[in-house]
Amino acid sequence: MVTIYDIAKQTGLSPTTISKVLNNYHDVSEKTKGRVLQAAKEMGYLPNSSARTLTTKRSWTLGILFMESTGMGIRHPFFNAVIESFKSEAESRGYDLMFISKDIGGKETSYLEHCRYRSVDGVIVILLDPRNPDMQELLDSDIPCVLLDCESTKAGTVYSDNLNGGYQAIQYLYSLGHRKIAHISGGSYYFAGQKRQLGYELALQRLKLNKRPDYIIEGGNYTMESGYEAMLELLALEDPPTAVFAAGDNLAIGALKALKEKGLRVPDDMSIIGFDDIELASHVTPAMTTIRQDTRLLGTKAAEILIESIESVRATVNIVLPVELVIRESCKEL
Repeated sequence: MVTIYDIAKQTGLSPTTISKVLNNYHDVSEKTKGRVLQAAKEMGYLPNSSARTLTTKRSWTLGILFMESTGMGIRHPFFNAVIESFKSEAESRGYDLMFISKDIGGKETSYLEHCRYRSVDGVIVILLDPRNPDMQELLDSDIPCVLLDCESTKAGTVYSDNLNGGYQAIQYLYSLGHRKIAHISGGSYYFAGQKRQLGYELALQRLKLNKRPDYIIEGGNYTMESGYEAMLELLALEDPPTAVFAAGDNLAIGALKALKEKGLRVPDDMSIIGFDDIELASHVTPAMTTIRQDTRLLGTKAAEILIESIESVRATVNIVLPVELVIRESCKEL
């Protein structure tokens, strides 16, 4: 097995310098770091995790805490993509990942207890439930946390500009001549859903369109089934909309299915716009116009600020990432 002493002999540097580079100390020049890392790679060096933990006083493990009520978990294409980019960035910085639950060996514990038990260095929390006392206990602890798709004063946060995304969706439909625009919402439970609906309502106000309570249907848990049921409710109205903004692409795809079953065509009979730009959105017929979130950047930034808070001064960093309107085939000018 290759040791730091072998690398020291190969490079002509001291074992102390080799150790500093491999443990990511900052008092070594970039030139020396590159030289050591290249030699380590060529020689097939693999660090001993126990030795590294003793040296750095860290476990080099990040926790992923997924809180959501849909039961879909990381199978949801949006969060799956975000976690993949988070994983990529974390692993490039030398960290392993672990999912955090409230169960250790069949015994229920708190999230904080599980994090302590596994000695994680930090945690990314996805879909925070602010009402959960176990979650608040974790946020009040000394374990660095980053929250995805949420606002907080207790931890770093990373989320897309959901409000502006909702606003852009309505502005685009308005530019096509639509004045009767409905919204299948993401529900009051989720931060992103709240902001997207707020963007919808703000756009209506600024464009001087009436806000109709019967045009806002609770989509709840962002599933295709929820979108399907919500669209049936809208179609049952005496005065149905000409366009629908869905708070998620799964909701929009479910709505599309309901319209097809009723013999209606998209976009000829109704226009639909989604949110997220999951992979399936470009493959349905017609291809879905949507508001794109940058899943790669969301995951990468979450990993960056979490690791920064672990390796240097812990600070609360809040990052809002821009969104983008992606025009495909599901919306039509009146």
